[in-house]
Amino acid sequence: MSSGGAGQWLGRSLGSRTVSWNERDAMLFALAVGARPDQLDLVFERDLRVLPTFGLTLAQWAPDALGAAGAFDVGQALHGSQTLRVRSALPPSGELTLDARVTAVWDKGRAAIFDVTVDSDLFSATWSIFAPGQGGFGGDRGPRAAPPAATQPDEHVAVRLALNAALLYRLSGDRHHIHVDPAAAQAIGQPRPILHGLATLATAALALADLTGVHPCDLTELQGRFSSAVYPGETVDVSSWRGGGFRVDSTRGVAIDSGTAIFERSSIGL
Repeated sequence: MSSGGAGQWLGRSLGSRTVSWNERDAMLFALAVGARPDQLDLVFERDLRVLPTFGLTLAQWAPDALGAAGAFDVGQALHGSQTLRVRSALPPSGELTLDARVTAVWDKGRAAIFDVTVDSDLFSATWSIFAPGQGGFGGDRGPRAAPPAATQPDEHVAVRLALNAALLYRLSGDRHHIHVDPAAAQAIGQPRPILHGLATLATAALALADLTGVHPCDLTELQGRFSSAVYPGETVDVSSWRGGGFRVDSTRGVAIDSGTAIFERSSIGL
């Protein structure tokens, strides 16, 4: 890969950060992504369990730090895809040290994709950031997106997103204005504020746990590619295939594709 342009960021450390959270943070997150009143161990401090996807909010600083360092225009960049691998359960409250690094930079011609990986004792996660105008530096184009599933899903469920879902989710740390300010959303070509991709992903994981018949905290691996915007208040369809594959569709088409959600019942200690 070329050492110039976007390629110069490959391998760059984004530093370490120690983050902390409490029961209120974990419960607010669960409510923001659609936890139900009957899921008491997600929304009530007694016997509280923390959704694995909450860890992504603790690490959101890392891709933001890369943008702030000048790798891409934060006003134009898009969250392209996300992975999460769970090592151990997050406690109801605690402190965790996270290390972040740029692990890949792909050259898509008119754009670059930056992979930012965050690692910790409890989980690892990778943000893929699509950055228009940063390509053409002579680097590898990177892996192709997985082809769509050739078969009909084994199961699917309609999920109604709360009208205030983005307002709640942003309180967990991602306060980009496109999720709350109509003018900011219109500046990127959206008719109104959009829901965070990670909020849609976490909501899908909840629905997939129901379809699979497991507890949502049994999630060990999650990934998905963000294909189009989702709006608070709309209904999305979550489809699943045996083996862990899934897709999320809105009325406008595919919202999340190339999805994988793996659950291992009782495999992660409390």
